[in-house]
Amino acid sequence: MMDYEGYGEEDSRVLGRMVQPGDGDERTLRPVRLEDYAGQTKVKTNLKIFIEAAKKRGEALDHVLLYGPPGLGKTTLAGIIANEMGVGLHITTGPSIEKAGDLAAILTNLEENEVLFIDEIHRLNKSVEEILYPAMEDYKLDLMIGKGPAARSMRLDLPHFTLIGATTRAGMISSPLRDRFGMIHRLELYETEELMSILSRDAGLLDIKINEEGLRNISARSRGTPRIAIRLLKRMRDYASYMEKDVIDKEVSDFGLKQLDIDNIGLDAVDRRMLVTMADVFSGGPVGLETLAATTGEDQVTIEDVYEPFLLQNGFIQKTPRGRMLTKRAFEHLGLPMPDDYIAKTRGGMKPSVPDNITIEEWTAGNNVEEDS
Repeated sequence: MMDYEGYGEEDSRVLGRMVQPGDGDERTLRPVRLEDYAGQTKVKTNLKIFIEAAKKRGEALDHVLLYGPPGLGKTTLAGIIANEMGVGLHITTGPSIEKAGDLAAILTNLEENEVLFIDEIHRLNKSVEEILYPAMEDYKLDLMIGKGPAARSMRLDLPHFTLIGATTRAGMISSPLRDRFGMIHRLELYETEELMSILSRDAGLLDIKINEEGLRNISARSRGTPRIAIRLLKRMRDYASYMEKDVIDKEVSDFGLKQLDIDNIGLDAVDRRMLVTMADVFSGGPVGLETLAATTGEDQVTIEDVYEPFLLQNGFIQKTPRGRMLTKRAFEHLGLPMPDDYIAKTRGGMKPSVPDNITIEEWTAGNNVEEDS
């Protein structure tokens, strides 16, 4: 069963990266072999080498930490690792392991060389995490039996196993836990061609007819995330049915994506509302997170976790010591003029002398002025 814990209004966006109830058949589309897993070339190459070496030695694979934004295939990769090793896979989540006894029950039920996958491992309880240290390092489980003066420590032997931890916030994992992973891999956002390969395979599994133009149109607007691309593919199937067309082509995808308010680079109405608010109300910034949250009606955590990452990655906003600011690219994409004091604000208050006969945009281009990174 899929875990919908934390599912809320901010995750109901078509472009949201969190699992939604409508993604129920996502698991059936997951590849089971490394050769069928598109993208993440460097990670795949290294994992293939490590897996083959472990199999030759007849040992369990070393512990693996996978991190990166949601929807990039961390759970899928864990399943592939177990399948390539030819062992069983046990799946759980950090928040669901509430007590040390819960983790002990899971660990003692593992077989030799099996894989334990813990999603959102950064949310593990501290007392539970400490049980993992000797389990990962020495394959031993330290338990306290009884209470008070009669309490005694017991050490149990565990089978050699592989722990695969997945997290969207690697910085929240404690150093002692992170250092016990022998392999740490970051999953990157996918290129358009890689998403096209994924969608082509999934379209065949779902019996959806789509041509190359349709594949490219959907892939280019999916924020580099397979989960979003698959979700959009299924929505375009609905629009094709509405338009009485047998194939998802450019016409169908253009119509469907326009209906969903997704523009040519993957911004939706919520993203644009945030950018327009910064442009209209604050003249492009700088604006503090608390003020921006109050103005847009969104809480600070939602802005930081849901909206900002994609806007930052694509150069539409920048973080400065004084607050968030729009970049020149954001004004151009929104079709809005830059404020007269834009250059002064990006340069910390030093307003340049701009001749009267040219615009500030022309002066910016002529003097090679760009936004701070």
